Amino acid sequence: MTASVRAAHLAQLNVATLLHPLDDPRMEPFVEMLDPINAAADAAPGFVWRLVEDGAADATALRPAGEDVIVNLTVWETPEALWDFSYRSGHLEVMRRRREWFERHVEAHLVLWWIPAGHLPTVDEALERLADLRANGPSPSAFTFASSYTAAEAAQHLQTVRQGQL
Repeated sequence: MTASVRAAHLAQLNVATLLHPLDDPRMEPFVEMLDPINAAADAAPGFVWRLVEDGAADATALRPAGEDVIVNLTVWETPEALWDFSYRSGHLEVMRRRREWFERHVEAHLVLWWIPAGHLPTVDEALERLADLRANGPSPSAFTFASSYTAAEAAQHLQTVRQGQL
């Protein structure tokens, strides 16, 4: 985990529905990329944390969104750091080949949201954010790269929601 003086970090969840079980030979190229890509993420500027199963190197055995759905839950210092890792590193090769391994999603499969620095999001929290995005569209509490909000906008939104609940 890298140190950060920022008050907020960016959490991200993406889900992918497998075309085949991970032990299927057709999934071998993807599985072979997991360790190097995860190591690259861990070393990437702005990386803070990623979900891993206890005693494992990744989270692919966790199936909180369904037996055929894998999840990737990470925390980054900034949207730019996440973007650079996702689209300007070896991770891009996985993105380019994703149709070989994963179904095409018809609804949102990636959600971003701001969290206090030092907070580690739970899978349940992440799935709630994805459900919010799917049900209500982008907002300061659940958004995408294409419809992003700043940490200040998210904080203002949260304050407004809290005031409305009083």
